[in-house]
Amino acid sequence: MKYDYLIAGSGLFGSVLAHEAKKAGKKCLVVERRSHIGGNIYCEQKDGINIHKYGAHIFHTSNKKVWDYINQFAEFNNYINSPVANYKSEIYNLPFNMNTFSKMWGIRTPQEAEQIIKEQRKVITGEPQNLEEQAISLVGTDIYTKLFIIKRLPVRYTYDNNYFNDRYQGIPIGGYNQIIEKMLEGVDVELNCDFNICFDKDQKIAEKVIYTGAIDEYFNYELGYLEYRGLKFETERKDQENYQGVAVMNYTDSETPYTRIIEHKHFEFGKQPVTYITKEYPQEWKPGEEAYYPVNDDKNQELYEQYKELAAKETNIIFGGRLGEYKYYDMDKVIESALNLAEKELK
Repeated sequence: MKYDYLIAGSGLFGSVLAHEAKKAGKKCLVVERRSHIGGNIYCEQKDGINIHKYGAHIFHTSNKKVWDYINQFAEFNNYINSPVANYKSEIYNLPFNMNTFSKMWGIRTPQEAEQIIKEQRKVITGEPQNLEEQAISLVGTDIYTKLFIIKRLPVRYTYDNNYFNDRYQGIPIGGYNQIIEKMLEGVDVELNCDFNICFDKDQKIAEKVIYTGAIDEYFNYELGYLEYRGLKFETERKDQENYQGVAVMNYTDSETPYTRIIEHKHFEFGKQPVTYITKEYPQEWKPGEEAYYPVNDDKNQELYEQYKELAAKETNIIFGGRLGEYKYYDMDKVIESALNLAEKELK
């Protein structure tokens, strides 16, 4: 066999494994269905601005091992994610914090904010019966009406706009592409090659396969389709230096068709005379379209467990990453998972 590992997918999971395998003296082939490496962290550069092609990617972690690992490949800046919410042209800080509450209610102390939220939560009596009631029981009616996006968004009684609580945070200076390029130095890479089309399941080119594609696609959807949340991106060039003054602006009213606008240059504190913005729209996902977020409900988890049982019967193939494990992964958790697998595989 020509290779020790055939790795399907050049996102973070596959690229970390390829890098670690090469360091251990193994020969790898990475095959990628897209025309570029990097998976969803891939950036397009236009007018000196790195555009996050598949949505905003902000690196954050509390795992020092992962932080030190990723910093081998790029220098990170000190970008802190401090998004804002736009509700019918009213601007509020996210996550919900004392800056938000002060703007909304004209107050200034945590005690005042706590009291207002406590009173508003009382409209829900007994066990919440749906997502709306659950949200109001957590944050009250005003915040739910104007700002509520997802139930895990934190409420803080401090004047702190930092979205993440993690110890380490930043954006690679010069974008993410350099990280994947350095990880894959000396590794054979084939682009525009879909593993499920280019290779049969009994391929003899490598001792083992690391598969990071959709697990149901590998099995030709024989048990049915897993579902995903779909997204659509519309990117525009603006002949102005600064469009919205922040990298991430969420739109929380029901009349606006997009959920947020990303102004990419602010991730790297750009001073270019032009700017690029991306409007992000939710859309119904259909098989064959780009899969972004797994649908975390009982039906899909049950189907995934059935595919996982099929995967366990496969020999010499490992399923990993966001699509291979049907799991939402932040970037640091992807790296951690890949490093753990590499340690187990390459010891």
